[in-house]
Amino acid sequence: QVQLVELGGGLGQAGGSLRLSCVAPGRTSNGRDMEWYRQAPGKEREFVARVPWSGDNTYYADSVKGRFTISRDKNTGYLQMNSLKPADTATYYCHLRLTNYWGQGTQVTVSS
Repeated sequence: QVQLVELGGGLGQAGGSLRLSCVAPGRTSNGRDMEWYRQAPGKEREFVARVPWSGDNTYYADSVKGRFTISRDKNTGYLQMNSLKPADTATYYCHLRLTNYWGQGTQVTVSS
């Protein structure tokens, strides 16, 4: 079972910044898009952002566009979260697109 490892998260303030990292083991992420999802309590898991293997043509959910930036360096992905809002509070998951490979989730809590 492939397990992605997420780092970062924690407690942030509204208007502040946090950075998440995701490490995919070995060559599991080769050629694959890397994505971030999030799930708030009582809500469905939702797509946040995607970066392809090439690192360009990134995609974002409307709710984070202009505030979050996804990037990657081969098997390590990053999610830079700026201008945080309390609505960004959720567990964030890293995922390799078109696979069943997920991270364990990392909690992000934004206080007002």
